[in-house]
Amino acid sequence: MLSIIIPVLNEAENITNLLEHLTENISEKGKVELIVVDGGSNDGTPQLIKNFTESQTIPISLITTSESGRAKQMNEGARNASGEILYFLHADSFPPKNFDSYILSEVKRGNPAGCFRMKFDSDHWWLQLAGWLTQFSWRACRGGDQSQFITKKLFDEIGGFDENYTIYEDNILINELYKRKKFVVIQKCITTSARLYRQKGVWNLQYHFWAIYVKRWFGADAEELYKYYLKHIKQANNTEISEEKFSNQVAEN
Repeated sequence: MLSIIIPVLNEAENITNLLEHLTENISEKGKVELIVVDGGSNDGTPQLIKNFTESQTIPISLITTSESGRAKQMNEGARNASGEILYFLHADSFPPKNFDSYILSEVKRGNPAGCFRMKFDSDHWWLQLAGWLTQFSWRACRGGDQSQFITKKLFDEIGGFDENYTIYEDNILINELYKRKKFVVIQKCITTSARLYRQKGVWNLQYHFWAIYVKRWFGADAEELYKYYLKHIKQANNTEISEEKFSNQVAEN
């Protein structure tokens, strides 16, 4: 069983499209379950999920929690998963056709963790280049928008996502996998939204992504990274951006 875990917070604009995409592109529906973990949405996201599940034969569970934060939500989804393989997916990322078969095949080959290569839904040259680079196995090319599959055994061994991190939690887990030399990049593209770049401007946002990456490289802790995010991303131009949406794209860049 493959358990697809999707953390959401106010994703009414995207969630139905994503669920439709997943159900249309799963190759072995009897071996997949969907778990959506809501972090307290107030835009009708949970109701949209419930409406969608009524017409589906694939098991779809909605977990509602008052605690937002991608790490907490994904860990909660993992605790409720019945599959031996976990697949963590952002709400604005769309996996390739037959994605479940690719994941199961890699695990059978002895690869307990990995991701897909990625492309943005944008024709901006820098974002196209950033996506092209994700085909390589270099650690610097990894991030949460590429999605993450991992066996439940290995996930539990690592201790799951570090809930101290409000942002950058995907990268903390990926670091642990690279230390263990247990990571493979599936050479099929997942398509992710460039909505945050469109909101904030490509180079402005890219600068702050690099700053966060460098800060973490030099030992910044979770609190320092979050303070930087609050100062330069969330409050910039008086625009509110949720931690979940921001965390979607920090790592690849």
